[in-house]
Amino acid sequence: MNININNILEYLEKYLAIPSPGGYTDKAVLEAKKDFEELGLTTKVTNKGGLIATLLGEDDENHITISAHMDTLGAMVKEITTDGKLKYHKIGGGCWSAVEGENCTIITRKKGDVRGTSMFKYSSTHTYGQENANSERNFNNMEIRLDENVMSKQDVLDLGISVGDFIYFDTRLEITDSGFIKTRYIDNKAAVAILFELARYFKENNLQPKHTTHLYISNYEELGHGLSRAIPSKTKELVSIDIAPVGDGQTSNEHSVCITAKDKQTVYDSYLRFKLTDIAEENDINYNIDLFNNYGSDASQAIKWGEDLRFANIGPGTDASHHYERTHIDAIENTTKLILCYLLTD
Repeated sequence: MNININNILEYLEKYLAIPSPGGYTDKAVLEAKKDFEELGLTTKVTNKGGLIATLLGEDDENHITISAHMDTLGAMVKEITTDGKLKYHKIGGGCWSAVEGENCTIITRKKGDVRGTSMFKYSSTHTYGQENANSERNFNNMEIRLDENVMSKQDVLDLGISVGDFIYFDTRLEITDSGFIKTRYIDNKAAVAILFELARYFKENNLQPKHTTHLYISNYEELGHGLSRAIPSKTKELVSIDIAPVGDGQTSNEHSVCITAKDKQTVYDSYLRFKLTDIAEENDINYNIDLFNNYGSDASQAIKWGEDLRFANIGPGTDASHHYERTHIDAIENTTKLILCYLLTD
C-alpha cells in the first residue's frame, strides 16, 4: 500500500496556514473544494458551510461517509479595553494557559489582519510580583496585546478591530528529523490532510472503493454540531477521523491509530469497531483501543443529532490535545492505512 506521507504533510502545512477557527471556515472549505475537484471528485457545499466530496464506488446503494473537521480552536474579541487591549472568548475547549505568550492574528472584517500576542495581565514579576504572576489564568486576566501603536479603545477601533472579530493563534509547525509533528491544530487539520491522500490514492491507482464514499469536511465539530443532519442519505456507515488524546490512563500513543470504543457522548457501535479492529490486525496496522473521558467526535455528535447509521471514530494518537499538540508520522500513516483498507473491504 503506497501511502504518500509527504503528500499528507504538504496538505497539513497548507491547511494549517489557512485560519479556520470554529465559525470562520469558509476560506479553508472553499480551498478544499478546489483541491478535491482537481483530484477528480464531485463536491457539494452544505447549507451550513461544510463540504462533501464523493468517490463513486462499486456499490452505489450502500454508502460510506468518512469525516474530518476543518474547524479548530481559536478565539473571538469580546471587549476592547480603555488602554487598547483585547479581552476574548475562547472558541472550543482548551485551558486559558494553553495560549499564554502565543502570537496571534486578529482577522478584521474590512481592514485586514492585525498581529498581537495573548498575554497574562500580570506576566511581569518585576511589576506585579511573584504572587500575582502565579495566580489562575482566566477571562479576567488574559488579554491580547496588539503589535500596533495603540493607547486607547479608539486607537483599536481605528485599526478596524471590533467585538466579534476572530482570533487565530500561530500554529508553530515543526516536523522533526525523528518524525514527530509539533503544531497547534493537529486537531483536526491532520485528518483533513488524510482525506486528500485518500482521494489521491484512488485516483492515481485507478481504483474505486467498494462502496460510494463521501469525504465530509465538517466545520462546527469543536462547537458540538459538526455533521448535524447533512450526511448523504444512502450512508450506512460513518467513520470520523479525529485525534486520540494521549495521557495518563489512556492506551493511545503517538505511533498508532486509535479505534475509539467510548467517549463522553456515547459508546461506539461495536459491529463497526470490531470490523475496523479485524482490518487492522489482518493488515498488520499498529492500532489500539481507547476510551475517552472528555471528548467527542463528528460521529458521536451525528448520533446525538439523530442520525441512523453504524458509527466509529479513529485517529492518530496525539499528545497535549487542545494545547501545543504533537503526534508522529507513524500514527498518521497507520490511520491512513486503516481507512484505505476499510474502504477496499466488502
